[in-house]
Amino acid sequence: MSLGCARIKLSDSFYIREAGIDFNEFANKIDPMTCVISVESKDGKSYGDIRIVTGNKAYIDSIEIVDENAPAMLTSKFVPNSLYQNYFPKDLNFEYFCFRAAVLKQPMHTFVHPERYDFWFDITMLPLGSEGDIHYCTYTQVLTKEADAEQMSNISSSTATSVLNTCIKLRGTKDFQATMGDVISDIRKICDAESCVILLTDEHKRECSVLCEAIKETSNLPSMEEVVDENFYDITEIWNDMIGGSNGLIVKNDQDMEYVHKKNPDWYASLQNAGVDSIVPFPLKSNDEILGYIWASNFDTENTVKIKEVIELTIFFIASELDNFMLLDKLRVLSTMDMLTGVLNRNEMNNKVDSMRKEGAELVKDIGVVFADLNGLKRVNDNEGHAAGDLLLKNGAIVLQNAFIGDVIFRAGGDEFMIILTETTEEDIKTKCAKVKELSKNYDNVSFALGYSYSKDSSNITDDLKHADERMYEDKAAFYKEHPELKR
Repeated sequence: MSLGCARIKLSDSFYIREAGIDFNEFANKIDPMTCVISVESKDGKSYGDIRIVTGNKAYIDSIEIVDENAPAMLTSKFVPNSLYQNYFPKDLNFEYFCFRAAVLKQPMHTFVHPERYDFWFDITMLPLGSEGDIHYCTYTQVLTKEADAEQMSNISSSTATSVLNTCIKLRGTKDFQATMGDVISDIRKICDAESCVILLTDEHKRECSVLCEAIKETSNLPSMEEVVDENFYDITEIWNDMIGGSNGLIVKNDQDMEYVHKKNPDWYASLQNAGVDSIVPFPLKSNDEILGYIWASNFDTENTVKIKEVIELTIFFIASELDNFMLLDKLRVLSTMDMLTGVLNRNEMNNKVDSMRKEGAELVKDIGVVFADLNGLKRVNDNEGHAAGDLLLKNGAIVLQNAFIGDVIFRAGGDEFMIILTETTEEDIKTKCAKVKELSKNYDNVSFALGYSYSKDSSNITDDLKHADERMYEDKAAFYKEHPELKR
């Protein structure tokens, strides 16, 4: 193949007449893995095919020779001038860097950890010559198993300073939610984007929630709180595939949007409806678990590389802090739960009651208290073993959760539960207690003694608890009078 007056065509060597450089010879003079890439330009504003023209021995060997210390390719045969997608999945980040290096003649460097590989890539791309609408660049990569902090921080001092000043706010904060709001606002300003968002995802519940967002005052973009609904998780499931194993996705023009349209029509429609024409989403990960995503939208596409740098650096801080926060939140939840039944524990019940008894506490209006005691737990434990007793407690908790939907249920201890209802009526409490009796019939051995109280407010919560408890023991006595054989 020659690059001169004639159109390029395939041959055994690749030669630039003007510069006197043979592509093969040129690549083989570089020790690290290096290839020459061609990019088809469309008016200098977009691109067509991106091909791997040739490579040095180290690069070709990385494709054709299986090596556990190198990333595996989609094929084990190198064919000159093949589309890059023959070797690894479509990657908009890679394409954008090739376009900038080959067509716009801008030297590029990045240090990244694509999710599809267990390696860090130190990548350098340099412009080469052009022939008509075909442009060339080098692509050199050095692989490392571990992150290189010096390379990770090899970005402009202004970008690094801005991000660090912003993320330092996260350390030692007492109000994580408010601080994250400040951080995302700072990131939006650094990126000069219309909107920046952190979206949390829960794989087990298949739910999404907006942790924080910042929207430019003059923007017409809707709040993500309005966009995220019960079906939005379905859209996020395809994001990782769209990112293609890279560390993020760059959607900056109509060509990229068409890629989104093909891969994720629902997300494309959502972006179009919201008026988003550019977006850079990155996953927030900890120990290979996706915690959520951070993105900037509607930014100056001339600053795409800077914005990518900002978010790449930011995600290391945010993902770490988010993971710590979520861990502490899980520990907090665990400390309030009864692990056997899944309802709140006695300690949390005491805290709730104490808060209402506290002098000067705000009164809770229309409050109800219900005590529910399982009948026959001791007999089941003695005759059938504690495993059967544990099952009885679990089934009993399920009955209460289905009867008292939206109310706060505690396991007071042993076989006793307490429920606190607010903004309720005495009739509503009676209806729910009757539902407990009805639902209990669906389980073997589940039977509750119930007692309740109702007051206009919580000013006499101690008396309310006493009355509910007394009624529960009256109901229990009536049950054992009717079923003496079950008396413990």
